[in-house]
Amino acid sequence: MAVDIQSVQARLQALRKQIEHHNHRYYVLDDPEVSDGEYDALMRELQALEAEHPELQDPDSPTQRVGAGPLAAFGTVEHAVPMLSLSNTFSKEELRAWYERNMVRRLGRDATGFVLEPKIDGLAVSLTYRDGRLAVGATRGNGLVGEDVTANIRTIRSVPLVLADAVTSAPGPRRARVPPELIEVRGEVYLSRTAFNKINEERMAAGLPLFANPRNCAAGSLRQLDPRITATRPLDIFVYALGQVSENEPRSHWQALEWFRELGFRTNPYNRRCETIDEVVEQCAAWQERRESLEYEIDGVVVKLDNLDDQRELGAVGREPRWATAYKFPPTQATTRLLDIGVNVGRTGSLNPFAILEPVQIGGVTVKLASLHNDEDIRRKDIRVGDWVLVQRAGEVIPQVVGPVLSRRPPDAVPWTLPETCPVCGSPVVKLEGESMARCTGRLVCRAQLWETFKHWVSRGAMDIDGLGEKLLSSLMNAGLVKTPADLYGLTKDRLLGLERMGDKSADNILRSIEASKQRPLPRLIFALGIRHVGDQAAVLLTGHFGSLDALMAASETEIQAVEGIGPKIASSIVDYVADEGNRAQIERLRQAGLRFEHERAASREGQLSGLTFVVTGRLARATRGEIEARIKSLGGQVADAVTRKTDYLIVGEDAGSKLKKAESLGTKVLTEDDFEALLANPP
Repeated sequence: MAVDIQSVQARLQALRKQIEHHNHRYYVLDDPEVSDGEYDALMRELQALEAEHPELQDPDSPTQRVGAGPLAAFGTVEHAVPMLSLSNTFSKEELRAWYERNMVRRLGRDATGFVLEPKIDGLAVSLTYRDGRLAVGATRGNGLVGEDVTANIRTIRSVPLVLADAVTSAPGPRRARVPPELIEVRGEVYLSRTAFNKINEERMAAGLPLFANPRNCAAGSLRQLDPRITATRPLDIFVYALGQVSENEPRSHWQALEWFRELGFRTNPYNRRCETIDEVVEQCAAWQERRESLEYEIDGVVVKLDNLDDQRELGAVGREPRWATAYKFPPTQATTRLLDIGVNVGRTGSLNPFAILEPVQIGGVTVKLASLHNDEDIRRKDIRVGDWVLVQRAGEVIPQVVGPVLSRRPPDAVPWTLPETCPVCGSPVVKLEGESMARCTGRLVCRAQLWETFKHWVSRGAMDIDGLGEKLLSSLMNAGLVKTPADLYGLTKDRLLGLERMGDKSADNILRSIEASKQRPLPRLIFALGIRHVGDQAAVLLTGHFGSLDALMAASETEIQAVEGIGPKIASSIVDYVADEGNRAQIERLRQAGLRFEHERAASREGQLSGLTFVVTGRLARATRGEIEARIKSLGGQVADAVTRKTDYLIVGEDAGSKLKKAESLGTKVLTEDDFEALLANPP
């Protein structure tokens, strides 16, 4: 089949123009319109077309450049050694193909010795030192010419202004183990997640637009015309490469990293040297699982051949060195169109807006819905139906809309407003002063609130009624058999058998589960009531102080607030809940049903865990973490958040994670829930 050269050429021109547009928005304006993953897809398509049609190559193509030109507001710095970009690989197969293509074929042998570095999502810079003192700090710019941001670079506390003497592993004779006359290093300026969130909180309070991500925030901070503004932003840096040096050049990249540390530069402690490509592939895959544990954003792992002589022999092709590549993780962000804004009603009547999206792939998952938090967040970000929006899915959290792409906003998009009546029951919607969430006032008639109330009541952390799943709960509600959780304790076998697909044995099992829930301890009951702001930990604290539900109901707001760990918001919410006649009537029905209103105290066992320190982690089956910690404290033990050499026992559930590894490395005793019960039965 003949290739239509004209259509190929048209597509090439369109891609080049589109990528240059995105380069300008990303590198110059710090206001990208697309996610990194979408940009990478465009670049890969362009590279593939140019490889298939070398006769259509263009020296001005984005594939031959690194970024965009510098802003006129800054002076320019010409890089003596170009600051190249990196090729990307997106799978184990592509990573091995990069190795075969560049190492095996070009070097004519299997290469050994690689350095792996987390790929920080920040802004690349060059730092030049003369006679050991910082002389010039520059951005990468287009790879050949960058912006002079020396004054701003000097405000970053982790950038040394004067280099230290290197006396251990620096190359060359001992007399030369002082900072060289000239050394230029490259690094990545970034913001931690904590710093980024704090800056956005401050901008939110000031009514300023929020930064979409830490990378944009770091870039905007470093390129401030007033260094005093940059100084207020807690920027940080990792140095990762040698640009040029006047003398005593290291023999390997790993040796250069060690030298950097001796000179006073900050290098990433997670850098690792691997011998073989098999080890490289294994470690890159492992990093994909660990990325969310870091305090900063990474979007991949940089793989570099360690030997500098081999690096020089391999050279570069276009804008990319052959001796290095980036193993990119599946993107966690993407842009798509916001089709509509829906509203869910929660257990406490809160109206929770959510985004209905044009389906988009993020991290290997098709995303159609995303969180919008609340109407204040929508107004602050100025998100409108019809907008192109940036959607983020980090780790396993619910996807969220980061913000709109204002440059692509349709002219007919109008600001969104919260409905004045509940979309489920039609009751009026109110928003109390000082609260971020609006709420439906139809507590006793709103099916959405009742549904969420039942789901909460039967959940594992509350009354833990096995067999009462969502389908059965829906059938019970549709049949009019239950309107409040107290109705569950009046169910009979005859009524259950009247439901569709309900068998004799299933009915018996459900009734046994309901009966067993009557013996749940008091903290579970208090939590199950669904009082606003009262979580499982607060329920444990209240139980320990008051000892019974009746005593809690009789307490004043001042008395409740006097409980250590209970604030005014929780105290006020409890008093309001108890004052409601409907709530008091339900509590009385629960009493008549035989639920436990008294706390079972273990006075005779008091102090049996004195002197012992526990840490609780993982997903527990029988009790919540708060309940177990409360038991430990009631028996005289101490509870800590982190495993240290002073930890006596680590209690683990499923997915225990890094705390379990730390305990194993320290030789700390590890207990399952069964082991913990056995320990209490026969204390040390």
